[in-house]
Amino acid sequence: MLPVDLEMFWKDDESAHKDNCFNADSPQVALGIRMSDECVFAELGEEGNPWGYTPREFRIELNKRYNDKAEKIVGKRLLKEEFPTKDETFPKIKQIGEVFGGRYEDNNNSIWLHGSCTTPQELEKVLDKVDKMDIREFMLPPDWESEKKRIFETYGKKPKLLRHVRGPVTLAMSIYGDINLIYLIYDIPDLAKRFSETISDVIIKMGKVMDEEAGYDPGEAPHGFSFADDNCSLLTPEMYELFGYPVLKKVFDYWSPNEKDKRFQHSDSEMAHLLPILSKLNLTGCNFGPTVLVDEIRKYMPRTRINGCLAPFTFMSNDENKIIEEVKRDCIMAKECKGLNLLTAGSINNGSLLTSMRAVMYTIQNYGRY
Repeated sequence: MLPVDLEMFWKDDESAHKDNCFNADSPQVALGIRMSDECVFAELGEEGNPWGYTPREFRIELNKRYNDKAEKIVGKRLLKEEFPTKDETFPKIKQIGEVFGGRYEDNNNSIWLHGSCTTPQELEKVLDKVDKMDIREFMLPPDWESEKKRIFETYGKKPKLLRHVRGPVTLAMSIYGDINLIYLIYDIPDLAKRFSETISDVIIKMGKVMDEEAGYDPGEAPHGFSFADDNCSLLTPEMYELFGYPVLKKVFDYWSPNEKDKRFQHSDSEMAHLLPILSKLNLTGCNFGPTVLVDEIRKYMPRTRINGCLAPFTFMSNDENKIIEEVKRDCIMAKECKGLNLLTAGSINNGSLLTSMRAVMYTIQNYGRY
């Protein structure tokens, strides 16, 4: 294995994350990689579906065995070893795609959102229905109140807040179609704007419902919000400014009004053409595609923490020389600006090994010293 002083690395890494990875006294680039639950199968040589259901007891066993191995290779236990039982799990609430008439399907590979309309006339009917909808009544299942009370009294747990959703472009293209949305913005911009406004209104309404269910009074709930919007890359800057940007702006203005409140955008696609527009949102963090690199992001976002920019497929290939090459590139770019949280530019997939994480650590320790 590549030589890494593990004790020194983790001590320096703790300092590197301070001040949103802009700590003036940080000795090295911060490491954001902590692997993922799906990586246990390839690492341990176990059969299983990384993206499907794994029985709770088997999941706990796998993660503990994985963490035993992780301690030896990277010096830290990385994955959760406690998972809620079915009895302490809240009933499922409806998601934003369902508000717009969509249907989620788990195909044992991903959660796919099927659309609900394909023509402007059908879209108008969907929006009319959403405008009249009682969001709280639609979101929460019939047994919500009794289950919420039981779980709190038995386990002391409150419902989770809603602070992350699909980004507006990805959501809209799932509901209405990718090409359909592009034509809509060009041909019927007023309806496109209405679609955009409705998305932002629904996000805020849904978030307010979950704040209330968690016991917060208006204005007292924790701040911060994030979006995952891979499909934003399919719009031109002008189209994105009309459709996507207003949603993020309105939601961030509501949930993240203060300078240090979380404002985060993930989109692991080639969306560098949107950087000038996204820069107006004062993002505190971003995770963009593997072709959108530190030096380009920094031109527009001088104080945004960059989660990246190692390509997920490079990390999953376990080619240590290639990993070192990409991480070294990012570390060199970050020396002038800081604010880099070394992470994959997208998901960490099954097949990515702990030795690859150690290769990233080796590179930071040798080429990422500030």
